[in-house]
Amino acid sequence: MTTLRLFTFAAPLRFYALTGALLPWLWLAAALLGAAGLYMGFFVAPTDATQGEAYRIIFIHVPAAWLSMLLYVVMAFWAAIGWAFRARMASMLARAIAPTGALFTLLALVTGALWGQPTWGTWWVWDARLTSELILLFLFLGYIALTAAIDEPQRADQAGALLAVVGVVNVPIIYFSVRWWNTLHQGASVSLTAAPKMAEAMLNAMLLMSLACWAYAFAVVFMRARALVLERERDTQWVQNLISPEAPSAPPPQGGAAGGPAKPVPRRPLEE
Repeated sequence: MTTLRLFTFAAPLRFYALTGALLPWLWLAAALLGAAGLYMGFFVAPTDATQGEAYRIIFIHVPAAWLSMLLYVVMAFWAAIGWAFRARMASMLARAIAPTGALFTLLALVTGALWGQPTWGTWWVWDARLTSELILLFLFLGYIALTAAIDEPQRADQAGALLAVVGVVNVPIIYFSVRWWNTLHQGASVSLTAAPKMAEAMLNAMLLMSLACWAYAFAVVFMRARALVLERERDTQWVQNLISPEAPSAPPPQGGAAGGPAKPVPRRPLEE
């Protein structure tokens, strides 16, 4: 029995096996939580007294914005671990996170524009939070482009890690922008240090959608990481066995398994 340690699942084989077992449950959780969150957000939560029905886009916008920032921090963390300790699995995880982080950042920007038009009367303003969120999208895309442009995986991982770590400084700017500058963007409705500024049904719907987005992010990242594992470990024996489990093994040498002298092969008598 394998003892669980800090680096137990750092081995690509064990990571591949673990994530394969988790994926069905993650997809199921994403579907159920997403359905419940959307139902509560669009049919149970009351109408906002100030913004009317337009506010309901927060049930998609806010979880997407949260995930965009958190995924960047997690991507930078794994990229730095891979860079510092030459951990292959950490670098592959960082690469797997980047496209999902870019997707949530784009979703946050698009839904923010859809929310801003009826609220502010315009689709886009060069607001501090909007601008810093746009920079976050460029950082995700820059990381993806940089790692894809370098053919050698190790050099690509190191270059991408440098960009990711430097870009982390943008995350607190996004989060605290509404406090540091006088912006159009409203302040946080949910905080760890204060009571929520919304009805209980609204809060529950937002939390359900956040959990659904987390489950979806885990599922997609694990699927992409598994594909990267198969690509980088394609020459290893366990991947070969996974691809062709019934492939015939190489025949033993004529000398037998112990390497002894080969047995003479009987010859058929010549026909007269």
